[in-house]
Amino acid sequence: MGKKGILIVNLGTPDSPSTADVRKYLDEFLMDGRVIDINPILRTILVKGIIVPFRGPKSAKIYKKLWTPEGSPLLIYGKRVHQLIKEKLGDDYHVELAMRYQSPSIPDALERLKQAKVDSIKVVPLFPQYASASTGSVHDRVMEIVRTWQAIPDISFINSFYDHPGMIKVFAAHGQKYLNEGWDHILFSFHGLPQRQMRKVDVSGVHCLQVKDCCKTITENNKFCYTAQCNRTAQLIAEELQLTEDKYTICYQSRLGNDPWVQPYTSEVLKDLAAKGVKKLLVFCPAFVSDCLETTIEVSEEYAEEFEALGGERVQLVESLNDDPAWIDALEDIILNK
Repeated sequence: MGKKGILIVNLGTPDSPSTADVRKYLDEFLMDGRVIDINPILRTILVKGIIVPFRGPKSAKIYKKLWTPEGSPLLIYGKRVHQLIKEKLGDDYHVELAMRYQSPSIPDALERLKQAKVDSIKVVPLFPQYASASTGSVHDRVMEIVRTWQAIPDISFINSFYDHPGMIKVFAAHGQKYLNEGWDHILFSFHGLPQRQMRKVDVSGVHCLQVKDCCKTITENNKFCYTAQCNRTAQLIAEELQLTEDKYTICYQSRLGNDPWVQPYTSEVLKDLAAKGVKKLLVFCPAFVSDCLETTIEVSEEYAEEFEALGGERVQLVESLNDDPAWIDALEDIILNK
């Protein structure tokens, strides 16, 4: 019997914080039809003519703040998790790490699995909640490549793990050590997505944004809905920490463009809380398994500055799963049993 192949995939990172590399990354990322899901011609004009040329230099400055002597935190933690899960799974498995955009690439990782003559491949996107623009894009890219192979091994895909007990416990444990510091409120800030992408996932056509509190609980109609899964993740972490509903708010960050995105927006929640006299915020970001630009910079610096300008005093980020041994245990269970 040959080995079982495991492909773990995260979103990606520029190869360096230089403007050229950041532009290259943004171009590949934003030209993905599942990320900016509009007419291809309009997407090309928007991305190549406006966003990449003008946003590239600004984003490069932000990536320089994020960068460490070892490189991008997303890739650093990715490599550590890759090594740890290889050791955990043992010799019966061949594990590869890839990024959806840039390096290490999905085509190269799949080629290594092919050359290893694995009997099967399980694709594990490292996104707890399903979204077409993240998990769906990884699945799409893998199928695009593998369909050209003459011999295609058994292939399976993990769709999501938003309610995995092991993952929930790690997030809760990371937050628990801060809870005795007298927070006025707790935020669960997830990455945002356009509302149109939520509607596209609703195959019933009668649920998304049409039913009151359509995302508050998981149902047959919204079981693949990103926001419904985000809500469930936050609820489970809150339950683990014994938080009542009045103690926390679920919100969405990283909005791009003028179209309506899933709400409430994190920036608007900060304004509302500051207006109510809230001074100290503890923030979880459970859409990310690794700390990255969206957590380390966007929450810890940009939102912290916004909140202080509004009269707040402190924003504390709860670190992500990163390379916590308990997360490696949970990931092993996800790989073996999902």
